[in-house]
Amino acid sequence: MTQLHDLTALEQAAAVRSGETSSADLVDHYATRIAEHDGQIGAFVTLTVDQARQQAAEADRAVAAGEDLPPLHGLPIAIKDLNLTEGVPTKLGSKAFEDFVPPFSDFVVDKLRAAGTISLGKTNTPEFGLPCYSETDVAAPARTPWDLTRSAGGSSGGAGAAVAAGLLPFAQGSDGGGSVRIPASVCGLFGIKVSRGRISRGPLQGDITGLSWDGPLARTVRDAAALLDAMAGPMTGDPHWAPPPSQSFLSYADRAPGQLRIGRTREPVIPGAEIHPHVVEAYDAATELLTSLGHVVEDIEPPYDASLLPAFLVLWSVSASGVPVPPDREDQLLPLTRWLREKGRGTSANEFMSAMSQLQAASRNGISATAQYDVLLTPTVAQPPAPLGWFRETGDPAAEFDRMTRWTPFTAIFNMTGQPAVNVPLHWSPDGLPIGVMLVGRPTDEGTLISLSAQLEEARPWRQRHPAMW
Repeated sequence: MTQLHDLTALEQAAAVRSGETSSADLVDHYATRIAEHDGQIGAFVTLTVDQARQQAAEADRAVAAGEDLPPLHGLPIAIKDLNLTEGVPTKLGSKAFEDFVPPFSDFVVDKLRAAGTISLGKTNTPEFGLPCYSETDVAAPARTPWDLTRSAGGSSGGAGAAVAAGLLPFAQGSDGGGSVRIPASVCGLFGIKVSRGRISRGPLQGDITGLSWDGPLARTVRDAAALLDAMAGPMTGDPHWAPPPSQSFLSYADRAPGQLRIGRTREPVIPGAEIHPHVVEAYDAATELLTSLGHVVEDIEPPYDASLLPAFLVLWSVSASGVPVPPDREDQLLPLTRWLREKGRGTSANEFMSAMSQLQAASRNGISATAQYDVLLTPTVAQPPAPLGWFRETGDPAAEFDRMTRWTPFTAIFNMTGQPAVNVPLHWSPDGLPIGVMLVGRPTDEGTLISLSAQLEEARPWRQRHPAMW
């Protein structure tokens, strides 16, 4: 029997508009599922169900009155706990901010509300979004619903876990080194890391590295594209501006991509990174599917190498040191955070500018070297979902960071270049774990990635694959 969470987000939106269901029904349905399952999943840090019910009642009155409705009218969503939300605790994954309640919201939060979505709360994220797993001192660990002994990834781990478990129809995340694509891979979802400047990071965030951007996680390509339409667009004063697309992102999902030239590589740029056989199977299966659909797929030499890792660590640690932690709460930070902040504080201005210049030069060279290709294909992560606690079991922050980079040696490169990239959930291992592949587009060309991903979804549908708790 079909339940509300079996429907796609866009099907749910259509049902609200037609009166087949109501926004109140959707909010109650997902609130019930959260109460039943989130104790196992750890997707949420804070719930705002009472507020959501009030907003749902307003949404249903607008439908009854025949008002003009925004595109995602009445749909439940949740906001990653790194994004400021007016009047709602925003803990940033940290004990140091566990009582912080912002007086205003990020622009992207306001845009999602204007598009008609209704937030059920804040999703789990690691401290300041720094690790690639979501295990903190302020919430239970976020687990992939496909295997509750394994991590949902990070830093949008709670968002990925919630959508994969049917606790939300879709979710907002953000990606500074893989933080949308990693949870999408280990939770069996489609996720988009957008082009630099595609979505405003204002009004407060002032990250001059240009690494981190908000993005959607969803069960279908069309749902993610519709959510991207709601989130996209710069705001006055933003330091980065991606040119607007020639048509809506959702319309790209309904457009055939044509024959594409695709360059593929699975050579990791991180020394010591090992590619698991199940990841190789996913990569090869994606190649076969792309070829069967008429695309030209060619092996390429990796356009980047291990020399970029030290430069990335400089930018990552300086960004960590810039979080305004009250001095009397520094001792509440996790060991990895303290280690990164210490490194950042010890970095000179010349070292920081040199790292920025090195990454920008490598980006120019890499993009030029692959300019003849419409899309690049790589694994998303090098290994299947990691066991809970695995990254920090040594107790050494340097070893923890090393494990992180070896486990995910592909994603951060494209935060450095600013190119759009997506995780496509085409493969599951023999033991039932999702293994994604990554498609990377030309600068500012999310449209081709969405068209190609929709074609792959049609050829090998994944929507009906669910974890046991579904």
